[in-house]
Amino acid sequence: MNFFSRIAFASIAASLLAQGVATAAEIRLTCTHALKATVLDLIPAFERATGNKLIMRFDVVAGVKRQIEAGDPFDVACLNPSMVDDLIGKGKIASGSRADIARAGIGLAVRAGAPKPEISSVDAFKRALLNAKSIAHSAEGQSGVYFKEMIDRLGIAEQLKPKLIATRPGHATTAVVSGEAEMLVVVASSIVADPGVTLVGLIPTELQHYSTFALAISAESKERDAATALIKYLTGPAAAPVLKSKGMEPG
Repeated sequence: MNFFSRIAFASIAASLLAQGVATAAEIRLTCTHALKATVLDLIPAFERATGNKLIMRFDVVAGVKRQIEAGDPFDVACLNPSMVDDLIGKGKIASGSRADIARAGIGLAVRAGAPKPEISSVDAFKRALLNAKSIAHSAEGQSGVYFKEMIDRLGIAEQLKPKLIATRPGHATTAVVSGEAEMLVVVASSIVADPGVTLVGLIPTELQHYSTFALAISAESKERDAATALIKYLTGPAAAPVLKSKGMEPG
């Protein structure tokens, strides 16, 4: 058990003892890929402390929303706040259950050990993109949608078009690790989670776009107490250092 996990375990156990929470539950969590590394790191301590079992499914935020709208069962969902609010309006998510967990900026990555391009200014970032032989990005995730809009605003979309490689959900870094792409532009938390790539840095402030993520409970969940305990844990002080270590800003 690592340092963060020990703190998390102690924090959860103390909280549950204070609340008198008892019966173990099975919690279905459907979550964005951007938080996958964080969730996988934090959940074991929660399961040990509570006896609860997590059944987890990961997708891009648009995919998570589609699953919920299609009626797929879940107890807790993690997607962006506007989607949560929309699903509350549609009766899919319980009103008042939303809790913002973190936000993450967009970064640029190269294969581990490869030279790092200069991206400290807008002009330097543009040069890095134009000089790259190939650039991977998320096909459907928020960062990929924004990246396509951004290069269009920068006036380099046509020049970059032959170089772009759209990646499958959950496989943003694969193209760079395999050598198919020279660099990757994606949400920074996805980069930090893969040792096969190196985060060169966040894209310039003038171009930056932050993706915010929120947790919420299904309107039809039969495990409301356990779901609430999970959300309190993932948005609480025990989770904050793990979120930061994964390239996220808590809250």
